Amino acid sequence: MTIEFRYLTQEQVIQLGGLDMALAIQDVEAVFRLFGSGACVLPSKVVLRWGDSDSESTRGRINAMPGYVGGNCDMSGIKWIASMPLNPIERGLPRASALTILNHPTLGFPVAVMDGTLISAMRTGAVSGVAAKYLARKDSRTVGIIGAGVQSRTQLMALKTVLPALSSVLVYDIREERSLAFCQDMRDRLGISIEVVATSREATSHVDILVSATTAVSPVVKQRWIPEGCLYCQVGGHECEPLALREFDKIVVDNWSEMQHRGAQTLVWAKEQEIISDEDINAELSQIITGKKPGRENAAERIFFGAVGMGIEDVAIATRILRRAEEEQVGTMLKLWESPVFV
Repeated sequence: MTIEFRYLTQEQVIQLGGLDMALAIQDVEAVFRLFGSGACVLPSKVVLRWGDSDSESTRGRINAMPGYVGGNCDMSGIKWIASMPLNPIERGLPRASALTILNHPTLGFPVAVMDGTLISAMRTGAVSGVAAKYLARKDSRTVGIIGAGVQSRTQLMALKTVLPALSSVLVYDIREERSLAFCQDMRDRLGISIEVVATSREATSHVDILVSATTAVSPVVKQRWIPEGCLYCQVGGHECEPLALREFDKIVVDNWSEMQHRGAQTLVWAKEQEIISDEDINAELSQIITGKKPGRENAAERIFFGAVGMGIEDVAIATRILRRAEEEQVGTMLKLWESPVFV
């Protein structure tokens, strides 16, 4: 029996809807519903690194993130993603690079290998988009962005998708040229007003939503900075001062047990320092989406949202891409074998 799988380049992933944020948000919200109902399998991610946790901000890491998504998706897969922070600074290369592999959930054979870099960036933005749908004020107008890299672009794309009335963005990056490039790119892409500010403090002033997406090793968001009614999405690991967590009315996460397994986020450090406890985690996002716990309950709430990221999100988006590729006959079929040597 000949076994083949479909290979898709990043250009083909884009051709097949990889940059469609509305669809990515639909995929991710569906995954959270399935996860909340027990229809997913999510092993813990494996982290390959060259040193301690601090080394990830310089030397980098590679993560393996497997998962199975049930329901109409019914697909197994894994994302293998490298994050090398010095790439854009010293080498003119993207920080992240990834492959997504999909496997038939019954036979186990690979059915697709595709660029996972774009999918990973889109799904991470989409997670914050889904969070904003349930946790941001519906009348939100202004967004603060700390960090002007690739990830902040998909964060803003997702926020604008779920909150189309957003009209103003304040962006800060330690490298001003990146802030300026971000402004030009996203102003053209979204038709939204974007202003460069000189400090991370300015990026938090009078905003309805704050996003930090950096590789910072020390806090860039401090106590008493978060405005009343603000949703703060921490996308990186270390950006929020642990004591500032006490100022939030709600703390919501994507997966608390996996966040603790990973051990690299502010929330985990704050628990280890006894600044917060398990009881201070108000909900996982899947519990809010499925109606088991409330989301935003009033306009004044300060809400913190933290995500560790789950491979099932990548599997869901990659499955949508694969099924369209099969319909349109896009991609290269590669042979694994003509017939197996051993059975």
